[in-house]
Amino acid sequence: MYSFDLVRPTSMEDAVAALGQEDAQPLSGGQTLIPTLKQRLAMPSTLVSLSAIAELKGVSVDGNTLTIGGGTTHAEVAAEAGAYPGLAALAGQIGDPAVRNRGTIGGSLANNDPSACYPAAALGSGATIVTNTREFAADDYFQGMFATALDENEIVTAVKFPIPEKAAYIKFQQPASRFALVGVFVSKGADGVRVAVTGASNDGVFRWSEAEEALNGNFAADAVEALSAPSGADMISDLHGSGDYRAHLVKVMTKRAVAKANG
Repeated sequence: MYSFDLVRPTSMEDAVAALGQEDAQPLSGGQTLIPTLKQRLAMPSTLVSLSAIAELKGVSVDGNTLTIGGGTTHAEVAAEAGAYPGLAALAGQIGDPAVRNRGTIGGSLANNDPSACYPAAALGSGATIVTNTREFAADDYFQGMFATALDENEIVTAVKFPIPEKAAYIKFQQPASRFALVGVFVSKGADGVRVAVTGASNDGVFRWSEAEEALNGNFAADAVEALSAPSGADMISDLHGSGDYRAHLVKVMTKRAVAKANG
């Protein structure tokens, strides 16, 4: 790594002030940033750790809304988000125990890795991403591979999930990284069915609108059977699988997620 200073503020006010320094960068769980620093692909002069800010942590329920602090780890979400079983189950599948006990939901959503699980949960739930300055609907937040609507050094402070009637997440896991080769999150709530796909597209997480339309008419795995898979030309093609293979998996994982949600 290059040399850098590390500061560990205990309030959002102090964190925002620290991030105002030239070349400062926020550090949440560090599961992506630390390897990036080791490869010398980032050169911050100051890392601003968010791990000591109590207001960024915790899971709470208010009516039909589950709110998770941006600094809450995957393991904590898995253990404490029982009001939303589909989301808790997703968090329990992320990485390995070391990753789950360090990585945070805010860090994952800020990074928006094209194969990460939480973007599918947020988009598939119609969640609201809250920052230190504003709020975004998930449909407006994700803007492509590793791209979001966040401004530089804007901090994800919380995520608000409407709790649906039914929901489930299924992923075809790449065994070495445990990222999703293709992952599908489905939910059925008051505003209808949402289907979000991660790991597959060159544009990052996306909603499969054709499946949503079919499932709004009949929320059953059979409703997806008659659909054509998304175009393989729009999908990631690499040593783990071709675009056409990933497109096929989108349909297969959607059917399995619906069956699990109905289970």
